[in-house]
Amino acid sequence: MNPAVAILISAVGGYLSGSLPFGYWAGKLKGIDIRQHGSGNIGATNAIRVLGKGIGIPVFILDALKGWLPAWLAAFFLTQQGAAVEIVSAGAVVAGLSAVLGHMFTFWLGFKGGKGVATTAGVLLGIAPVAMVGGLAVWLLFFFTTRYVSLASMLAGVGVVATMLIQMSLSSQWDFVMLGFGVLIMVLVIVRHRTNIGRILAGTESKAGKKK
Repeated sequence: MNPAVAILISAVGGYLSGSLPFGYWAGKLKGIDIRQHGSGNIGATNAIRVLGKGIGIPVFILDALKGWLPAWLAAFFLTQQGAAVEIVSAGAVVAGLSAVLGHMFTFWLGFKGGKGVATTAGVLLGIAPVAMVGGLAVWLLFFFTTRYVSLASMLAGVGVVATMLIQMSLSSQWDFVMLGFGVLIMVLVIVRHRTNIGRILAGTESKAGKKK
């Protein structure tokens, strides 16, 4: 298959996978529109807050899987086709980025979706696991010290890019496609949390484990 066609298919497949609004559907199963409760977000954090951990954690797993699966499939398919390493990397990155964009701008809900943290984690697990671990470490550090999920998520994006830079510098193997993906994801996550930034600065952002 022509590499350009394969990458285009990866993009479409990634978007369709990422667009599946599991948090919204989980709320509907409970008879509520999750967009009208909590933060109004369809992602896993709000699902846990509104629907409880028994439903919210499976939503997180599904949101992560819908990012991991298209990225992994794209890399596997292109490798089986004998594509060059650069093409395999590009296909996986395109599929993963499309999945994140699908979650953020799902056509199921008028192109209004979640913030992409769980889906991004799934993509990174499939194509850059070391960077994912670095981002997770940063997330855990700031979550347990501040109790702000939003702040931890934004700084986790910074941690992913920092981990990529350190890893590539130590190995002297620079993958600018992957690094560009990390930077773009970091920017997207921060932009999607812009309302949270305002609430943090105003001192009105909710902390995990505390009642309003």
